[in-house]
Amino acid sequence: MADLKIDRSRTALLLMDFQEGIVAGQPEPARSAILDRARMALEAARGAGLLVVYVSVRLRPGYPDVSPRNKRSSAAKAAGRLEEGTAAVQIVSRLAPREGEPLVIKRRVGAFYGSDLEVVLRSHDIATLVLAGLSTSGVVLTTVRTAADMDYDLVVLSDCCGDPSPEVHRVLMDSVFPSQAAVVRAEDFINALG
Repeated sequence: MADLKIDRSRTALLLMDFQEGIVAGQPEPARSAILDRARMALEAARGAGLLVVYVSVRLRPGYPDVSPRNKRSSAAKAAGRLEEGTAAVQIVSRLAPREGEPLVIKRRVGAFYGSDLEVVLRSHDIATLVLAGLSTSGVVLTTVRTAADMDYDLVVLSDCCGDPSPEVHRVLMDSVFPSQAAVVRAEDFINALG
């Protein structure tokens, strides 16, 4: 995508839910490929001086914030997954945050709901979000919808996202996201950074 323009001072890369317990749910070889491309995008963003923000879902010990009416969170509770303080919530080492890179904790699917993400972004005068994450039908979809309603400009790195269903991933990237975001590959983003 030759016309992608990135204002380095007002753009943030969001790496969402790249946690041990979520990454493990991605099939190989897709998992390694996604992590490799996300790592390239991360290094390019750091090199260009972009704000890098990590978003992580972490449920409190004992799961007091899980409602039985919430199917996704209830499934995590039933499986004993994503509890704060466990290895499952740690960011994978290939994408580990550096000192000074914010880590936003959320208790639900979307990156904004119940988190301080907006405070972090507004504090840095961010206008454009570049999104990468797992899963496409979860955190990426929810964050695209919310961020678009909040008037952020959006870029989705299609090959730095993954979903348990390749068909759902394809439909979202090809038919849903383009109405609210520029959908590009990591290579396009890296090239736009110069």
